[in-house]
This record gives sequence, structure tokens and C-alpha cells, in this order.
Amino acid sequence: MPELTSTSVLNELFEEFEHTAWRLETQQGYEADRKSDRYRRWAGGGGYSAEGREAFLAGRRKLVNQGKRVERVRVVDDPPTENQRYLLAGAAATIEAGEDIRHLWRADADRIALPSADFWLFDSRTLARFHHEDGRTLGLELITDPAEVLKACQVRDAAWHFAIPYEEFTTRVPSVV
Repeated sequence: MPELTSTSVLNELFEEFEHTAWRLETQQGYEADRKSDRYRRWAGGGGYSAEGREAFLAGRRKLVNQGKRVERVRVVDDPPTENQRYLLAGAAATIEAGEDIRHLWRADADRIALPSADFWLFDSRTLARFHHEDGRTLGLELITDPAEVLKACQVRDAAWHFAIPYEEFTTRVPSVV
């Protein structure tokens, strides 16, 4: 197994990147979501609330106001898992803060051979690849090897090309919120 670091290093990467931060999300669910009070309220029928995410959303606004781009593609099963429906419900607040979130059906992701590992790509120079086990994040692998980064750039370009903007995608998924 490669050397893993804590996901807290992402805070530094978000402070340091100059132009673009791009994320691929491929998991059917995330333990961190399922353990949150916000998720439990949503799953219990309380609707989605961005309460408690103010600092995160302010951080996204700050980046966008600095002229930086933050984008992500989420791979979604058909039908979406409960955790994916939760992420769809919460995406509007993040998009409002300036992040561009798009979605790709898993069948389409498989067709274009996207990898199964989540990652962040910063300025097409630094790859932060997540390692997961059953939705639990084990850590991040930081990669600057040009060949590996180039592969991630190619994944980004393919995923972005086929991904569907949030507003359009949500019309295809019943009962998102």
C-alpha cells in the first residue's frame, strides 16, 4: 500500500492552489456523511439544511472571488443510493457558493473507463488520491509524478465532457430533496 497522509492536508492544498481544484467522486456512499447529524436529519425526513457548513461555503465563495475554479464530477448509481441522494440534495448550497458540480451515471463512467478511486487534482500538478474501504476514508496519497498527474488530467477531461450539469441532472432523478 502506498504511503497515506491525513485528509487534513487538503486544507493546505486548497490554500496553495492557484487556478483549479477538480474532484472526482466515485463512491456509493461516505461514512463521514452517514455519521453526521445533518445526514441523520435528512434521512429522517427533515430535509437538507446547510446549517453547520457556513465555514465551508464561505471558503468556496472566497476561492471563486479570487478567480479560482472549484469543480467536481460525482458518479451516481441508477437508482441513486441514499448517500448519493443526500449529496444531490446538498449540492445546491455548494453550487450557490460557486463550486461547479456535475454528475455522471455510473454506467457512463464505466463505459468511459473512469477509475474507481476518488481524487482531487490541483492546478494539473498535484494529485490527491483517496483510499477508501466500505465508504470509510483511510487517507490520501499525494502524487506529483507527471505521468500519474497526466492520467488524472485525462480522467478529468473525459469525465467533465460527459458529465451533466446539476440543474439538468436533478430533473432526471426523482425525489432528490
